[in-house]
Amino acid sequence: MKRIIRNAIRCNHCGDVVESTHRHDYATCSCGAVAADGGTDYLRRTFRNSREDFTELSEFLEDEEVHSS
Repeated sequence: MKRIIRNAIRCNHCGDVVESTHRHDYATCSCGAVAADGGTDYLRRTFRNSREDFTELSEFLEDEEVHSS
C-alpha cells in the first residue's frame, strides 16, 4: 500500500509549487489555475482548464506488508 509523504503540484501557468500539508489544507497557486488538497490523507486536485494545467510532484512511500506466521 502506498502512503502519501508529500502532496504537491507545480502550476504550469505561473510556475508556483503548491503543497497541501494537512487534511483540509486547500492550497492554490498565485494565478488561481490549480489547487491541491488533502495533506498526507488524500490527494485532491482542482484545475481551471485540464490536467495539463499542473505537473504532479507528490511523493509516496511503499508500506511493506508484515506477515505473521
